[in-house]
Amino acid sequence: MTREEFAEKIIFPMGGENVAFAQFFKGQSYLNMLTTQGVPIGNVTFEPGCRNNWHIHQAKSGGGQILLCTAGRGYYQEWEKPARELHPGDVVVIPAGVKHWHGAAPDSWFCHLAVEVPGEETKNEWLEPVSDEDYGKLK
Repeated sequence: MTREEFAEKIIFPMGGENVAFAQFFKGQSYLNMLTTQGVPIGNVTFEPGCRNNWHIHQAKSGGGQILLCTAGRGYYQEWEKPARELHPGDVVVIPAGVKHWHGAAPDSWFCHLAVEVPGEETKNEWLEPVSDEDYGKLK
């Protein structure tokens, strides 16, 4: 499926290439910030095989992230746990302090809303890429 074909199937507009965070992704992602006030919400779209690096949402209190899956097929994985396959309608609640990654399946586009949970002194700690070997084990 082409980018244009997938863009026609998603609920929120895809947005432009995710240049600001490209260094933390393997493959091409697209970002459309739906809101930056109150609770930041971004529509993140991943090309097939694209995934972000391992990372942790840090916070003194509160914080974390919620993923609302809207299109395609993807994965979410916490450190030292099996990967979870994601489909439209799935919800992932990621508490602050949990090392994880998320992205598209090797053969599918994937889209989710990334909801930043309010907290005190929040920040993302970007870590190492997901290895090709580990990612290659996913179906």
